[in-house]
This record gives sequence, structure tokens and C-alpha cells, in this order.
Amino acid sequence: MSNAFFAQVDALTEAGQLRRLSGAFARFIGSVGDNSPQLMAACVLLSELEGRGHSCLMLSELNGDPAALLGWSGDEWRELRTAVGDWPQHEAAWRSLLAECRQVWPVGGEQANQPLVLDGDRLYLRRYWQDETHVAGAVRLRALGGVLAADADAETADIRRWLDILFPHPTRGGGPDWQKVACAVAMRGKLGIITGGPGTGKTYTVARLLALLFATAGERRSGLRVALAAPTGKAAARLKQSIDIALDELAEKVGSALPLRELAARMGAARTLHSLLGARPDTRAFQYHAGNQLDVDVLIVDEASMIHLEMMSALLAALPERATLILLGDKDQLASVEAGAVLGDLCHKAEAGDYLPETLSYVQASTGQQIPESYIGDGGPIAQQTVMLRESRRFSGPIGALALAVNAGDAARTIEVLRSGGDGKVVWTDLAQSADLLQLALTGYRGYLQLIKNLPEHAEDIVRLDILKSFESFRILCAVREGEWGVSGLNDAIEQRLQSAGLLKKTGEWYLGRPVMVTRNDYATGVFNGDIGLTLPDPLRPGALRVYFSEGETVRSVLATRLRNVETAFAMTVHKSQGSEFAHTAMVLPKDGGGMLARELIYTGITRARDYFTLLTPNGQVLLDAIGQRTQRASGLRELLGGV
Repeated sequence: MSNAFFAQVDALTEAGQLRRLSGAFARFIGSVGDNSPQLMAACVLLSELEGRGHSCLMLSELNGDPAALLGWSGDEWRELRTAVGDWPQHEAAWRSLLAECRQVWPVGGEQANQPLVLDGDRLYLRRYWQDETHVAGAVRLRALGGVLAADADAETADIRRWLDILFPHPTRGGGPDWQKVACAVAMRGKLGIITGGPGTGKTYTVARLLALLFATAGERRSGLRVALAAPTGKAAARLKQSIDIALDELAEKVGSALPLRELAARMGAARTLHSLLGARPDTRAFQYHAGNQLDVDVLIVDEASMIHLEMMSALLAALPERATLILLGDKDQLASVEAGAVLGDLCHKAEAGDYLPETLSYVQASTGQQIPESYIGDGGPIAQQTVMLRESRRFSGPIGALALAVNAGDAARTIEVLRSGGDGKVVWTDLAQSADLLQLALTGYRGYLQLIKNLPEHAEDIVRLDILKSFESFRILCAVREGEWGVSGLNDAIEQRLQSAGLLKKTGEWYLGRPVMVTRNDYATGVFNGDIGLTLPDPLRPGALRVYFSEGETVRSVLATRLRNVETAFAMTVHKSQGSEFAHTAMVLPKDGGGMLARELIYTGITRARDYFTLLTPNGQVLLDAIGQRTQRASGLRELLGGV
């Protein structure tokens, strides 16, 4: 191995520019075959990019300059290249070099369980190549399969009749009712993808889709097995609650023609994807898989932007071919923390529509809606099963305008909305000192802490639910984990400020009022990564503490001492906030973005706010830089999907 190369890798690791895993992975690959510095460099970069959400390494990045992807300066990249020595000057040279390595399988060549896969101009870890290939094939089959049967005209007429009942009013703007279109499109195959921003009515739409599925199931209606799921417990609870409310309202409209309340009651609770698939402790394997599939007819998954590549592959493997999969999510939100941007790849052409003429004909026949010619294209099978909801019925006003400006990359409009204030709905604070933020935290968290102080000794769970709701009304979101303006620094500072104000008393790791976020799935206690709870008195054991978690309109609790993988959660990352909504959201940006912040993160933070949004920036340029930068994750999924 090249001592000079690994000396440079170690230096970058010590400087915090590389994970230790990346250097260790390259050394492992070098120990089982070719250990040329060129291959070692490719392995380091591949591992590092995987840790940043990319499913593969594009050879064009090796040929160019991946410093921006890594958040490096040009000097750091040049020093690494110099340590390698002879650096191939074009993609074809890299392709030829890698294809000759014993540890690399060039797709189409001889297989020997090589840990690396070279597919065209993309280098993968084998498992990510397998996951990406499987997802592409399974999604295409679902989009192509299960299209209306031989008596399609009769089925279409039945769909039209029920959709006119479920959507009795025309849209306000006179354009297509995309919610109605989404329901019809989802009935056309075994896959439906519904994307849209906050307030566009994704769960409102899917509730009507459920009613439509029940209505057109005929004799199978009573036995139709429907499952609801989401990546996190909070998102799952919100999905179930929203659908229950929508179906209850629909039941009043359709009356005895469709026993919606009875049918909805049989659906059961929404579950996390890990729980749905039967995750097992200390293993990547699930109880349900290709050889033991889920017993469902319809699976509805919310917050699909959070689903990473490996989880999507496992979900598709466990889902029977006969079942219909409905994915809901905002394609413009942050992608999953782990590798892959599956929903973004699937919805690549959602904005343009890209519908074939036969899709438009079907929509006209099944909904009476005329899709404008501007949405006609030559999209692939996924585009024909994807509908973007375009009208926000709830998320409007200054917060909506701010989100739209950021999503469009319009920095000038973003600043204009922030400075206008929107009658106090939007506030931009130049964070000169942490005291401003700590005062905001004191104001935002005072309410739930006062309720805890007044908590009766033998309170009913409804009182604890009120405390949880009070806490959920305000949250501080951070763009980064470390540093003065990151999660770790702010949680300590907020804790001290609340204690000095007499609102809480910290006596050890666990104390009354401590909010915690679960950081690892714990099947023994039934809590999952991302769940947020509050530490309250144990009503049955004087002096003991329990952590309470909300599940819709109910609560569940776990003895505090049984929770080992948690962290204090006065402040949390924007990533971890996905699937949640707060009446007042305060988002803190760091002094230096380092090129790693992008508009998707800013957009996601803004759209967590329901009524009020506060942006706190010690350096306004970080905001402008982030708005000008889009997250681009290396992936071969779009190409494998064949035009999407």
C-alpha cells in the first residue's frame, strides 16, 4: 500500500474531513487484493460519499473535483491526488483501471462475490448496487402491472361515479383537481405516488383513495386488508390520525352507501416501517421478506422522502405482487439520512407531469378532468403513476411564501419575505449572541414546564397528553449537530438557562421535564429512532420517572432507566424533525455552512412551522449560500428506472 496516500488519509481524518471508517474500508479492500493507490482513493471516496447519502461514486467525480461534494477545500483535494501519484485523466481510464481489479465486479463480467461493483460509470458497494437494481425493477413492474382489467370501461365508469361523490366540488382556480386525478391514477396500477408540499392535501387525498378502494372492491370489500406505515412513530401517528378524521367526515357524506367507519376501524394503527417489517435486534434482517411476505392488499406509506434505499428495497421485497403500494411525500424535502434519495428519483418528472396521451385519456374518462397539454410528454411508467398536488389549501401566507421562495432558489424573494415579517408570522433575527436564542427557548418551553409543576399526583393520561402537546407546540431546529449553534451545544445551553430560571431542576441524567429523542430502535421497550418523549413522574412509584410518548390521542410510557439510547431534545436537527409539525418553529443556522447546507434543508425547516417561523442566523451569508445550492446525490436509480 502507498504510505504517502494513507498518511494523507489519516491527516484528513484527524482534521475531521473523513470518517475513520473510510480509511479502514480502503485498507480492508487493499488487504484482499489489488492495493494500488488509485483503487484505495476510489474506496475512500466511495465510503465517504456513502456516509453522506450517495449510493455510488460517479467516475466523472473522480475525473473532476469532488471537493464540493465532500465539503473540502480545493487544497485538500489536490493534496490527496498528489499522494496518489499517477491519477487517471479521464473516465474511460478509470473504468479500465477499476475493471481490472480483483475486488471489483464489472457488471456483465465474471462474478466472484466481489465487494465492489462497476456498473457503467458508477462504482458501488455491492449491497447498494443490489438494492438499487432491485428497487428499480420492482417499482417498474408495479407501475406496469395491474392496469385495469378486460372490462376496463366498466371499471373506469365505476371509478368515475365514486370520484364524483368523493369530490363533489370543482377546484377554486378552475384547473384540474389534482387530488381527484391522483386517486384515479392510483387505481390504474399497483403503484401510486402522490407528492406535494405542505397543505396540498396528501392525506386528505389518500383518505378518499381508501374510500374509493373500499367502494370499488365489491364483495371483497369486507376482507380488504389495508396497512398504514411511516418511517417514524410520530409520522405514523399523524398519518393514522389524519386519515381517521378524513374518513369520519367522508362517512357523513356517503352515508349508508359505504360503511366507512366500520371499514376504517379494521385498518388498525399505523406503524413504523421497522415495526411493519418485523425488525430484529442486532441484525439487518426482517421477519417479512421475499420468502415470507406481508399479508396486505393495500399499503400506504407516508413521509416517503425519509425512506432510504436499503429500506425501500426491503419493503418492496416483502410486499406481495397483488398488493397496491401508495407512497406519499414531499419530493422537495430532505432525503433520508442514509444512502439514497428514492422519492426524489421516483418523482424526478412530477413537476412537468410528462404524461402519455393514453394517461390523459384515462384521467379524462375516470375523473372528467382535463389535464393541460403542457403536462403531456413521453415519460416512462413511473411518471404515469405519479401525481403532484399543486395547490396548498392550508400552508399559505408568509410561511408558505417563504418556503416557495427558498424552494425556487430565489434568494432575493426569500430576503424580502423574511424582512417583511408577515405580521409577526415570520421573524429573522441576526444572532449576535446566544442570549437572544436562549430567551426564545425560555419563552417557548415555559408553558409545558409550568404544566409539569402543576401536575396532580394522580393525574389521568389526558393531562399528560396535554403536557406533550404543549411541548410539541414549539421546537428549535438546528442545521448541524456540533458546535455552538448545533444540537449538542444548544441543548446544554438551553438546559442551563431553564434551570437558572427555576423552570427545571437537573439532579442527574434523568430529571423531571427532560425531553428526549430515541436514537436507536429498541424492540424490547417498543420505542424507535426519532421518537420524542417527556420525562414525567411515575404515578405508581413515588420518586421514579417514566418517559411518555404520544400516539395520536393516547400516550404510552417507558420507565426512564430502561431507555439507554436517547439524547436531550430541546433542540434537534432538521433531519430528525421530518414528519413533525410545530406551531412555532425556530431554525438556527451555524456561522459557517462549509458548503454542506442546501436549500432542501432550509425548505424542510420552514415547512415544519404551522403558525410562526423564526430564523436565527449569526451569519446571513450562510442562508444565501444554502439557498443557492441543491442537494445532488449520486445514484443510478433514475437511469435504471428507464426515463422514470
